[in-house]
Amino acid sequence: MKVAPSLACIYVWATSTLCSAFAPHARLATSKATITGSGASSLSMVDYPKPNVENTDNYRFAEDMSSSFKSSLKIKSDGQKKKVAIIGGGLSGLSCAKYLTDAGHQPTVYEARNVLGGKVSAWQDEDGDWIETGLHIFFGAYPNMMNMFAELGIHDRLQWKIHKMIFAMQELPGEFTTFDFIPGIPAPFNFGLAILMNQKMLTLQEKIQTAPPLIPMLVQGQDFIDAQDELSVTEFMRKYGMPERINQEVFISMAKALDFIDPDKLSMTVVLTAMNRFLNEDNGLQMAFLDGNQPDRVCEPMKQSIESKGGKVITSSPIQEIVTNDDGSIAHLLLRTGEIVVADEYVSAMPVDIFKRMTPEKWQTMPYFRQFDELEGIPVINLHMWFDRKLTAVDHLCFSRSPLLSVYADMSVTCKEYLDPDKSMLELVFAPCSPLAGGNTNWISKSDEDIIDATMGELSRLFPKDIANDEKWPATSGQGPEGKAKLLKFAVVKVPRSVYAAIPGRNKYRPSQTSPIPHFTLAGDWTSQKFLGSMEGAVLGGKLAAEVICNRAVGNADKSLKEIQEHVVDAAANHVVRKPPGIRGDSDSAISWGAGAILGSKAKTLLEEVDPAQFAQPVAAA
Repeated sequence: MKVAPSLACIYVWATSTLCSAFAPHARLATSKATITGSGASSLSMVDYPKPNVENTDNYRFAEDMSSSFKSSLKIKSDGQKKKVAIIGGGLSGLSCAKYLTDAGHQPTVYEARNVLGGKVSAWQDEDGDWIETGLHIFFGAYPNMMNMFAELGIHDRLQWKIHKMIFAMQELPGEFTTFDFIPGIPAPFNFGLAILMNQKMLTLQEKIQTAPPLIPMLVQGQDFIDAQDELSVTEFMRKYGMPERINQEVFISMAKALDFIDPDKLSMTVVLTAMNRFLNEDNGLQMAFLDGNQPDRVCEPMKQSIESKGGKVITSSPIQEIVTNDDGSIAHLLLRTGEIVVADEYVSAMPVDIFKRMTPEKWQTMPYFRQFDELEGIPVINLHMWFDRKLTAVDHLCFSRSPLLSVYADMSVTCKEYLDPDKSMLELVFAPCSPLAGGNTNWISKSDEDIIDATMGELSRLFPKDIANDEKWPATSGQGPEGKAKLLKFAVVKVPRSVYAAIPGRNKYRPSQTSPIPHFTLAGDWTSQKFLGSMEGAVLGGKLAAEVICNRAVGNADKSLKEIQEHVVDAAANHVVRKPPGIRGDSDSAISWGAGAILGSKAKTLLEEVDPAQFAQPVAAA
C-alpha cells in the first residue's frame, strides 16, 4: 500500500488550490460549532451517528480474536474447564473474565474495593453528583473496546461528537481553533487536510516541514514506531528537523493528553502509535463520551455478561497474599478475611505498582519480575468544578494547551447523565502534577484549595468573559466586571499512580502476559500489547491474558515469553529478597489499590508512608 506518496499528493493539491487561505494566524471562517458568547450558553447537546469503526484491519483482528473464544479456543469438554482466580476488577480483569466465560471457563474476579472499574471507577458524593477517577474519552481507533461494546449490545451508550479536535488558543484568551475532518475524505487525506485547513496554529511552511518525518511511520509501520521508543518526542522532533513551534502548538497538548507528561519526557512511540491509528483509520480520531458513569454504563454490563455464563465478580475482597509452594508455583491466594482461594489458573490484573508490593519472595530474583522495576505509574489529578451558571461551552473535548491543564470538557453539555441547562460542570485533567511526571511543582502534596485556585487562574484565561473576580480565589483577581460565573463546589481526585509512565525506553520492559510461573498470567494495560496505557490497552491486555489460559486449556503450547533485557537478568541474580510489603489501607482506600481518591488527612498520611516519593519536591537547578 503506497500511502506516503498519497500523503505527499494531498500537500501538493492543498497547496495549489488553497494557498490563499493560509495566511498565518488568519481567522478561520466556518459555519460549524462556533464558540462564542459572553456567559450563558445557548449550545444544545448534539450526538452524531456512530461512525463506521468496523472497516479497519485492527477491528477485524479484534473481532476475529473475540470470535476465537467461542470457536477454536472454546472448551470441548468439562475436563478442559478451568477455575480461574482473577485479582483486580478494573477493565482488564473484567475483560479477561468476560472472554474466559465466552470460552466456557469459570472465572472469579476479586476486587479489593467496593466499586468496579479501577482507574475508570466513579462514586457519588453527598449531593448525588458523580465523581470520576478520570476524564475518559472513547476513540474510533479503539477496536477491542468497540468490538466489546458490540458484543455487549451497548453501543447506544456512546455519545459520538463531531469529527474534529478543538484547541484553546494560548496567546488569544477566550479563542479556540479546530482541526476539522471533512466527511467522505478517507485517511490519511482527512487528517492531512484537517491540519492544512487550520490557519491559526502553524504556517504552511511549518506544516510541510512536519510531514516528511511521519512518512517512515506510514511506510514501515509498527517496526519504525517501536524503534523510536528510546527517543522523547522533543528528541525525535529535533532529530528529524521538525519545526520547534509544532511542539508548542501540538505536541505539548498531545503528550499531556496521552500520558500526563510533557513531550520532553514522553516516548515518541506513544505519539506515533496514536498518530498511526489516526492516519490509517478514517474515523480513528472521532471521539465519543459515555452517556453516564463508567461503573454503571460499562462495568456493570461486563459483570452481567460474566455472571450470566457462570463466572463471578466479587467486590470488597482484597487479597492479602499470593502464597507459593517451595518451587515457586502458586499454592493459593489468601484473602484478608482469611479465606483461601484455590484455582486451576491465576491472573493478576493489578496495576504494576500494586503488583510490585505483592510479589512473592520466591519470584523476586526472577528476571521476568525484576523488569517491573523499570515501570511505574505516573501521578495525575482529575478535577470536577461546578459553577453557578453556564460557561461558554462546546459539546466536545477541548485541549487546553495550558501549562497546568491537559484536556477538559463541560460535562453538563457533553454527557446525558450530567446534563444541566443552567449550570456548568467542568471535568479537567491537571497535568503534569508532580516532579515524578516532569512537573516543576508537586501539586500532589498541595491542598485541594491551592490546586483549585491555580486552576481558576487558568480558567480565567480560557473563559475571560465568564469567570468572575472572586475573592475566595486570588488567581481570579485580574478578572473584569463582565465575568459573573462563580464556583459552587469542587472535587479534587488525586491518582498517585495512574497509567505507567511512558518515558523513553520503557516499552521493552512491558512483560508478556505469559509468565514463567506455571498457571499464572498477567493482565493490565501495562503488559506488552501494541496499544497505549489506556482503556483500549486494558481491554486488550485482559483479552490477551484470557487467550493464554484458553490456549493452554485446549492443549496448545504456551505463548512465548517476551525477551528480557540482559541488564535485568544480571540485576536479578543480585537482588536481595525481602518480604513483600503488601497493601495497606482498607477496601475503601482507593489509592492503596492504584486508583484515585479525594485525599483526606488519613489517606494523605497513608500515602506519605507507603509512597513517600509522591511528596518529594523538585530539585532546584544548579
